[in-house]
Amino acid sequence: MSNVSSATTFSFELKRLFQLMLPILVTQFSQAGLGLIDTIMAGHLSPTDLAAIAVGVGLWIPVMLLFSGIMIATTPLVAEANGTRTPEKIATIARQSLWVALVLGIIAGLILQILPWALPLLGVPESLQPKASLFLHAIGFGMPAVTMYAALRGYSEAIGYPRPVTAISLLALILLVPLNYLFMYGLGPLPALGSAGCGFATAILQWLMFITLALYIFKNKAYHKTQPFSHWETADPYWLKRILKLGFPIGLAIFFEVSIFSTAAIVLSPLGETIVAAHQIAISITSQLFMIPMSLAIALTIRVGTYYGEQNWQAMRKVQSLGLISATVLALLSMLLLWLFRQEIVALYTSDAVVTQIAMYLILFAIAYQLMDGWQISAAGCLRGMQDTKGPMWITMISYWIIAFPVGVYLSRFSDMGAAGVWVGLIVGLTVACVLLLARLYSNNKRLGLNS
Repeated sequence: MSNVSSATTFSFELKRLFQLMLPILVTQFSQAGLGLIDTIMAGHLSPTDLAAIAVGVGLWIPVMLLFSGIMIATTPLVAEANGTRTPEKIATIARQSLWVALVLGIIAGLILQILPWALPLLGVPESLQPKASLFLHAIGFGMPAVTMYAALRGYSEAIGYPRPVTAISLLALILLVPLNYLFMYGLGPLPALGSAGCGFATAILQWLMFITLALYIFKNKAYHKTQPFSHWETADPYWLKRILKLGFPIGLAIFFEVSIFSTAAIVLSPLGETIVAAHQIAISITSQLFMIPMSLAIALTIRVGTYYGEQNWQAMRKVQSLGLISATVLALLSMLLLWLFRQEIVALYTSDAVVTQIAMYLILFAIAYQLMDGWQISAAGCLRGMQDTKGPMWITMISYWIIAFPVGVYLSRFSDMGAAGVWVGLIVGLTVACVLLLARLYSNNKRLGLNS
């Protein structure tokens, strides 16, 4: 049984959940906006520059999400320590997370230095290889900053301070435009690097974001009790192992989910440019909407993790229920938004009548999986808060790569469904993931005697 009073109300929990979620949502949209700015600015140079950026970003994003995803482990560990009222442990977790992040960032940076050698093997046209390669080389230098920023972000959000991260993310969005311009068009001794300049601009921006957040945490009194920069601490094998054991499955789960969506365009490529363009528009729209349930899931990880640390099982169960109810309402609103305004939204991307017609058709499939998507990401967020990450990793891999991918390939290539086949595969995968993750959450709660 709980060793802490379980008294809490739905109205209190709803307020706390959305106080956390809203700044996290702004942060998520801001980070997604960085790639959007790169794409728009490269598009104004030439179609070749735009294509080179698409190749570079397509390879950078999965690597970045895999390694920064591992650092999400900081969030449930800090939330648990916050729940047990041990501020000295929070500071230790933050310091040890920075050690892990530094090593992982260096490894990720080295991978990005090597990736250009794989461009010919991936069938990237020779005309795109020089710019895409330079982009990857440049952006690789920013990877240690990306992972260390993710560690500090997880620490700050988990102790209830998501707003500084939000403010820095918004400032970064504004600063990227002049930085991109500087490296794309050159100034004084700086050469004009075209689209590849986006890589240098983004790498510099990532370091500025990390240094700004680190200085803010160091200077601000709100972090005094859990100050990670109060003194030097060597790497501790116990914490390194615990962070990696919890974080590596999170990173892989994110990688499995993101990669299934990014490879869908490759599966559809034999069907022609019009189909791929329509598919990319529909994916782009739903990817932006996905930031809403994803932000809710991060907030759920923090609230569930805090009560998990307190061993306040009844309050933890209440947060889970509220999270799933909130996910349902938000998914229904997203479905309504897509249904009513799909034509206007698609018009922001293209004026081509055929592409518009296909994209609007594919959005109907996106509407069909909103509920499943909201439930599965919320269940995963709750499970992370309970420090259960290995099971969800296997569920994600099986749902997307063992089930969704073959179904999507078969229906799009070997039936008359075309592009819709890939989307049916995604719906099947998300449904399986949703059912299994909810069953896993139910099982964990039953073990704690919470399903009565």
